[in-house]
Amino acid sequence: MLLISDWYILPAAFLLDFLLGDPLWLPHPVRWMGKGIEKLEPRFREKIRNTKLAGICFVLMLIVTTWILCALTLIVARTIHPSLGTLFEIIIIYYSISTFSLKKAAMDVYQALTEHGLDSAKQKLAHIVGRDVEPLDREGVLRATIETVAENLVDGVISPLFWAGVGGAPLAMAFKMINTLDSMVGYKSDEYIDFGMASAKTDDFANLIPARLSVPIVALSAYLLKKPWKRVLQTGITDGRNHSSPNAGYPEAAFAGALGVRLGGPSLYEGFLVEKPYIGETFDQPEDDDLKSACQLMIVASMVSVVMAMTLAHVMSFL
Repeated sequence: MLLISDWYILPAAFLLDFLLGDPLWLPHPVRWMGKGIEKLEPRFREKIRNTKLAGICFVLMLIVTTWILCALTLIVARTIHPSLGTLFEIIIIYYSISTFSLKKAAMDVYQALTEHGLDSAKQKLAHIVGRDVEPLDREGVLRATIETVAENLVDGVISPLFWAGVGGAPLAMAFKMINTLDSMVGYKSDEYIDFGMASAKTDDFANLIPARLSVPIVALSAYLLKKPWKRVLQTGITDGRNHSSPNAGYPEAAFAGALGVRLGGPSLYEGFLVEKPYIGETFDQPEDDDLKSACQLMIVASMVSVVMAMTLAHVMSFL
């Protein structure tokens, strides 16, 4: 197992994300993953007639291949020179996290809403959520954006850092493959209900611990920001399961408690109403400034997550 080689690797990757974000001009492994998934999916469906088995083989092959490629890259780089190996380690972990691109996407919605109006905000929101945005009112746009910030704190920050702490850069990038597979084929539709089952279940497993860690991480972040951290813990415990996903409810409940806003509730997906329970039902509807506060909370929680992952990596080095 290729563990984190030095204490500064994770802070350096986070700093690189802060400086660069996710610019379109920069080649990105996740985009390569998406293209690979698109090309290989029909081949697996064709070669393996049992759709569920095809999905399982598809997931295993892509995850294992991702890990092997990253591990070989680090081994070769370290063989050439230890500093080159360190550089590649930082770059791989940088590619696995998305703190500041998440902030930018959310603040694009905020800016559109406050400067150009509801319709403009819906256009921005449509790029980052799967639900139907047209029926949403102002509070609905804010609620959906805050939920996205909360959920993607886990998917885009806590989980990759957690797995980097457990198994180094290759495991962090393997998690990104898992997450990309879930976003592309893990739908509960007629087309993917069988083929995508393995992708969805693997993503659920990979996020199981990080999603629950999000509650104390957000609570500590709320404390640092002088927000009601005890309410974060209470809402995380009482409302963390109020979601169709086994994991998404926990970060949403944590953010609801920290901000004192109501999240969740019924939503439309491709014209179909999906009944979801409210999270923080007794709290107020979100206001414009709550979205800015959510982004601030996410940034601090990301920094706390870096420290958590550094601690985890230190522990793993002794095992």
